[in-house]
Amino acid sequence: MTLERGHFYHNGSVRTSWFVSTSLRVIDSRQRFIALIIGVLVASSGGLILASAETTLSKFPGLLLLLPGAIALRGNIFGSMGSRLGTAAHMGTFGLSYRVESVLLQNLLASGSLSLISSAVLAILAKGTASAFGLSSAMTLADFMVISVIGGILSSVFLAFITIILSVGAVKNEWDLDNVVAPLVTTTGDLLTVPSLILASYLAGRSGFTNSLALLIACISVIVLILSFKTYHDRFRRIFRQSIPVLGFAVVLDLIAGFVVEKRLKDLLEVEAILVLLPAFMGIAGALGGILSSRLSTQFHLGLDDASPVPSRSSLRGAADLSALAIPIFIFSGLIAHLISLAADQSTPGLAKLVLVSVIAGSIVTFFVCVVAYYTTMGSFRFGLDPDTYGIPVVTSSLDLVGAFTIILAMVLTGVI
Repeated sequence: MTLERGHFYHNGSVRTSWFVSTSLRVIDSRQRFIALIIGVLVASSGGLILASAETTLSKFPGLLLLLPGAIALRGNIFGSMGSRLGTAAHMGTFGLSYRVESVLLQNLLASGSLSLISSAVLAILAKGTASAFGLSSAMTLADFMVISVIGGILSSVFLAFITIILSVGAVKNEWDLDNVVAPLVTTTGDLLTVPSLILASYLAGRSGFTNSLALLIACISVIVLILSFKTYHDRFRRIFRQSIPVLGFAVVLDLIAGFVVEKRLKDLLEVEAILVLLPAFMGIAGALGGILSSRLSTQFHLGLDDASPVPSRSSLRGAADLSALAIPIFIFSGLIAHLISLAADQSTPGLAKLVLVSVIAGSIVTFFVCVVAYYTTMGSFRFGLDPDTYGIPVVTSSLDLVGAFTIILAMVLTGVI
């Protein structure tokens, strides 16, 4: 659904009425708002699980080093998959076919392979970061590998199923995939990733068993990597090859975000409501970027907007509409985090301070997301790369880094720490 000079694309038709264009913007906003509200509730549940896992976090403090990267990888990989399916739906190439060469199955297989390999790489880089900065010295490389990959596989299986259900359901009900899939997939990834990592941690710290399992995982990852590069399926190979470098870049940014969070572990454990807020905040920030990036990608692919260094009126209007949704969503995030913390008997700095933390950090992040989403999507399109593959990973991982800093900054400014 896009616009240029008053023309809108919607369900395969072009309409020219100002009234119709305004109506479609209202429909867009309503769809986004509903998806984001559901996303907040889902991601806050993940935050409650994280806040309740104090014993696990104390035993495996490296979990917080892994957490931003693990959450972002699930959202990046499957959010990008949803974005590609959304573009395919707009272009009329998306179908409910489960043949190996179909758009759906090629995306699913590529996303599964990327999830396995990127989780293994995340584990190696996380251990390297921990060793370099003297963090989580009790955790071995095998511990990181088992927690990251097993947790990643568990969450990916469920998230792949959810992505397919959302995509198929949105098409059948004539909802715009660009508005629905990105926010719900990224925030559902927040909910699924946290308990998956905690469950996987029970396989860590078991000496010989953990080492053997980590070795098996490493061997399987190498085999999948080789097969993925040598596959004769063009769509799979293109998705995989374009995704590997951008996911690698995203992992580095997320490790820095994890380092920031891990360094403030003591402060976060003392204010458990922030741990409840954190996944929802990160998820919604990423979802906002995903919505804008996915929408811009569709517009550029359909030729309904110019991929120009100077944003068009259409692009600016899309950013303005998204920004108008952001503040009430971040207020709601703070409110829900406070209520969940009270219900679960978790420590909270109070409703006003928690909402203020969410709004201050969210306002900074919203401006950042609009700039990064536009120029990442525009740049990748101009260089002949698929913005559906590049846009969401770069946007969400950049936001994880900025989001971690802004949450800490907002906590300092409001006197929470």
